[in-house]
Amino acid sequence: MTDPWLSLIGLNEDGLHGLSPAARQALDRAELVFGGPRHLALAEVGERGQPWPQPFDLAPVLSQRGKRVAVLASGDPFWFGAGGSLAAKLPPQEWRCFAQASTFSLVAARLGWRLEATDCLGLHASPMEQLLPRLAPGRQLIALLRDGAAVEQLAQWLAREGWGASQLWVMECVGGPRERCRMLRADAAAEALAADPTQAPVTVGLLAQGGYALPQVPGRPDAWYAHDGQITKAPARALTLSALAPRRGERLWDLGGGSGSVAVEWCLAGGTAVSVEQHAQRVANIHTNAARFGLQKSLQVVHGSSADALPQLPTPQAVFVGGGFDATLFAALRQHMPGGCRLVVNAVTLETQALLVQLHGELGGQLLKLELSSAAPLGRMRSWQAARPLLQWSWQA
Repeated sequence: MTDPWLSLIGLNEDGLHGLSPAARQALDRAELVFGGPRHLALAEVGERGQPWPQPFDLAPVLSQRGKRVAVLASGDPFWFGAGGSLAAKLPPQEWRCFAQASTFSLVAARLGWRLEATDCLGLHASPMEQLLPRLAPGRQLIALLRDGAAVEQLAQWLAREGWGASQLWVMECVGGPRERCRMLRADAAAEALAADPTQAPVTVGLLAQGGYALPQVPGRPDAWYAHDGQITKAPARALTLSALAPRRGERLWDLGGGSGSVAVEWCLAGGTAVSVEQHAQRVANIHTNAARFGLQKSLQVVHGSSADALPQLPTPQAVFVGGGFDATLFAALRQHMPGGCRLVVNAVTLETQALLVQLHGELGGQLLKLELSSAAPLGRMRSWQAARPLLQWSWQA
């Protein structure tokens, strides 16, 4: 068996001193060494160094198959590093990994935090809004950030979202001779950071304080969403998500998306979604709601009619139709839904409800009638507002 041609080497801020003998040997034998400029300087590889292209691309590494190549990454190459991307394109016998303690491990060790009780995120290339569903009083998080300016952006975002009392431990160059840690309160961080800017690489430990945690069950308050009234209301949304039964990694088609609230809460449960909506302003609202929760990578938005979009959509495990359901759309769905795919349809119009009753009689499934009323205070009395009854049909292909 020949030796692997590619070595993935974890490198921390202590540079060559932190490498194991085996990792140092792999680095010394490499004809080419790929990494960011900071890592290449720490590794002292000179002319063998090849900076990553911008935008990031693995092609230069893969084109060198047959040579001895090393790739440098921070600490553990498989935790927000290039390791996972490269391993996905290569058989295991072509590479080997020399990992060190991750940045998350180093920060947790400095702060005395249990790593298994801490959320660890890479926000250097992802929206900060993905923190929102994770924030709760007393919750610990560690986040990799792009640069010093991102620390101030994080602090400002926390303050806007009501988490200004949160404590931030700003960790610079952790694990090396230039390591520095400052503890700041989020809503008071701007002045300190302006007077003494943070140097990259930077990681932040966050102890969330002062805000209100986002509910973890479906049916989040309607006020969290941008909408024009075309939204599956919170109680009906909770029942709808229960019928859809989201599972981590599954894909939802959200047809007639409206505000996209059902797709958003599906993604918050760990899935991905495609929301199809034909009205431009509602498409904009869906984009806004996806960004509100940092779900831009999980929730795809298609502007157009559901029937036209179906042939181009990736295969789903579940389908929700919140508006525009008719016999023609159902016939098209039956052509594109794989076996075992779950379908949930909500209907308020009499015509669509009649169709659901007919389909239930022909194909089975579950038919559920919802009658929801809300009470508004009016002096010592209550003014009851009853919504039009909603009929929900659940069926599996």
